[in-house]
Amino acid sequence: MSKVMLAALIAAIMVFMAACGANNANTNANKGNANASASPVQSEQPAESPAAAAETVYPFKVTDATGTELTFEKAPTKVVSLAPSETEVVYAVGAGEEVAGVDSYSNYPEEAASKPKVGDMTTNIEAVAALNPDLVVASSSMNADAVEQLRKLNIAVLATDPKTYDETIAKIETIGKIMNKNKEAAQVASHMRDVKQQVTDAVKDAPKKLVYLEFSPGWTVGSGTFLDELLTIAGGTNVGASQAGWYEVSAEEVVKQNPEIILYPDLGEDPNPIVTGINSRPGWDAIDAVKNKQMFEVGNDETSRVGPRLADALLQIAKALHPDLVK
Repeated sequence: MSKVMLAALIAAIMVFMAACGANNANTNANKGNANASASPVQSEQPAESPAAAAETVYPFKVTDATGTELTFEKAPTKVVSLAPSETEVVYAVGAGEEVAGVDSYSNYPEEAASKPKVGDMTTNIEAVAALNPDLVVASSSMNADAVEQLRKLNIAVLATDPKTYDETIAKIETIGKIMNKNKEAAQVASHMRDVKQQVTDAVKDAPKKLVYLEFSPGWTVGSGTFLDELLTIAGGTNVGASQAGWYEVSAEEVVKQNPEIILYPDLGEDPNPIVTGINSRPGWDAIDAVKNKQMFEVGNDETSRVGPRLADALLQIAKALHPDLVK
């Protein structure tokens, strides 16, 4: 698998979702999910007056996806991100100046590229520690080993693993509270909710489209994942939903399901290896989506990161499924 596809998977499974590579990476991601809390990040903030509602009241407590409670006495000033999705969240809530380091796949926003790098699929623990962060943001599934090692060094780590659109919004709001960037986080959250409502209203009376999504060559997405939920919100029925998580496709089963639409991410290669694979599989030329040329490319980063651009991913998917209804 090429480095580009590896990066695609990395960003894709945050379970995955921030970084996912070859088959072993997918396996490790699912193991990480099994160990993580099923609940979204929970925060606890002392009572405050309406006038002070825009400001975080410290000490501020939060329990992350691993069940670990963190207490912040003040807003962190040096943040290290171990996943592209977390990097995007920190920047989106207006805390980009506090970012001290990122993983090598963090390519958005553009400013993130100039930050010191602390590893890729494997975190360089020494590099993180050398930056002396007062907060590390990470994926509880993909960065599980790094989270454990950093906590042994008494470094505060917020590990998250949202499985839904709304849990992603909650994560953004929580990081906004931690960073005392509540107004900025609220704006991001409001935009994401507006997009979801826009799409929901647009497709509510439309017939469901049968959809197959291949996020990496030979791999699809099943139930219990944010991408499965996006397909549903966008007015589709995921042919892969009979299985949970992220798994290798059964070529015969997809032919049997006969999807009307096929979606795949832009992997930065021409030709796209996913399309090449689809065109070479026996029997796939009989699938309605292939016969009717209903195969559409969507943004890789947007559809693979549980961050603010999940709203863009939802719009892209909805436009592909219902171009007459979603503009």
